[in-house]
Amino acid sequence: MNDVPDLGPMPQRVTASAEQAGRLVAEQFPRWAALPVTAVENGGWDNRTFRLGDDMLLRLPSAEEYALAVEKEHRWLPELAPALPLPIPVPLAKGSPGATYPFAWSVYGWIDGTPATFESVVDPIRFAEGLAEFVAALQGIDASEGPQPGKHNWFRGATLRTYEAQALRALDELRGHIDVAPAHQLWTQALEARWDGTDVWFHGDLAKGNLLLEDGQLAAVIDFGTCGVGDPACDLAIAWTLLSADGRDLFRKRLGIDDATWARGRGWALWKTLVSCANSVGEDGADARDARRVLSVILTDRG
Repeated sequence: MNDVPDLGPMPQRVTASAEQAGRLVAEQFPRWAALPVTAVENGGWDNRTFRLGDDMLLRLPSAEEYALAVEKEHRWLPELAPALPLPIPVPLAKGSPGATYPFAWSVYGWIDGTPATFESVVDPIRFAEGLAEFVAALQGIDASEGPQPGKHNWFRGATLRTYEAQALRALDELRGHIDVAPAHQLWTQALEARWDGTDVWFHGDLAKGNLLLEDGQLAAVIDFGTCGVGDPACDLAIAWTLLSADGRDLFRKRLGIDDATWARGRGWALWKTLVSCANSVGEDGADARDARRVLSVILTDRG
């Protein structure tokens, strides 16, 4: 019996404008109706994000599948937040479909900060320490009743084989552009590395856009739409996509990560980076260059 989850068809995304978001607020939360609603630049893929006044934001899922996370976030983020050493989003109110928008949506408090980049992190070691402390605290929260992997988080926490077809397709597209042999080898190692089956909490998308900096230091972690309980290896991808070599070593040591979990984490990083590289073949923008840099790190680092 095949136990690899089926991702299903690509989500059918809907658009949402600031005017539409403003009408949702006015209809359902009239106490905030006078506050301006403005789109957030680079406001995300899974959600359309708008600022509400100075102190709040709106998250409107961009597809039915992404809307599955709304109930989860309202149920669990208020419980996770007090146990974590950094601020995370905590929902203030949950909206309903309306104003021709078809899904549940959320109001959150605004968290100041700028998305992390490799260049903007002032102290890579201190950043890695702070991130390890956050991950350790998240993993230490009781996971017995947490949400299992599913469509609500695109099966983060489940087997990496969920994304095998995407990874292999990307490798085929990159043939002739990179040496695919070592990438195939690392991918196979990741698939063969066993998880012991102990559920722990994970964020699911510890990416640079979800790690906020203040004065170059890690200050908050946002966007828990892919959170859940299961195999935590997905949260290790950040070790190759953002951390320095020394930071990566420290991150692993502080979390006490065994070889099998580390191999699976590298697999998560490899899948995402291969897809990014395949989608940007022939391009030379900042994102394409960053994807190639990360792929080089993944393929050459043997830690």
